[in-house]
Amino acid sequence: MEHHKIIAPSLLSADFLNLEKEVRLINESRAEWLHLDIMDGRFVPNISFGLPVVEAVHKVSDKLLDVHLMIEEPEKYITAFGKAGADLLSLHYEATRHLHRAMQQIRDAGMKAGVVLNPATPVELLTDILPYLDFVLLMSVNPGFGGQKFIPQILKKTERLSTMIKEGGYDVLIEVDGGVNAVTGPELFAAGADALVAGSYVFGSEDPKAAIALLLD
Repeated sequence: MEHHKIIAPSLLSADFLNLEKEVRLINESRAEWLHLDIMDGRFVPNISFGLPVVEAVHKVSDKLLDVHLMIEEPEKYITAFGKAGADLLSLHYEATRHLHRAMQQIRDAGMKAGVVLNPATPVELLTDILPYLDFVLLMSVNPGFGGQKFIPQILKKTERLSTMIKEGGYDVLIEVDGGVNAVTGPELFAAGADALVAGSYVFGSEDPKAAIALLLD
């Protein structure tokens, strides 16, 4: 996967009564991915949306659908999310017992494979799985809710992961999710992030397209 700055607006912060309008707005922006958080109320203390919403968004979105499963037993749903239109699929390290097998299943279903780490999970645990990944998603807030405050320690964590990827010669992108804004965004890109998930920063702004452009320029 090519390394350059990517913004992935998070649908969780969009206006759900006007979802098609919000997706079309992102179509007109410089964002390349659209981030969809799937929550089950068990792995995280919140329930968001599931397969029908992914299918519906897929019909109107021009962007790559970046689907993040914050659910128990995520491997059961890999094929279903591929069929629903996911282009990138990420599962939590903390929720998946057989990570290598799950990553193979994602790739076999035609998607890019990613592992997600909660804020307290060290990047060093990925040493043996990095060769089988397309991207790693680092949570810079505790998963489950939008609009949380950025955890500064994630900057050092991003740098450590970037070093691991370079030293191993792996073709793996680093994505960061949580508390991304006009201040933390440039800091994360400087630390080695390739893709940033931005929710309330994008959809809560007066001009979402300009907010996305600001992070990329």
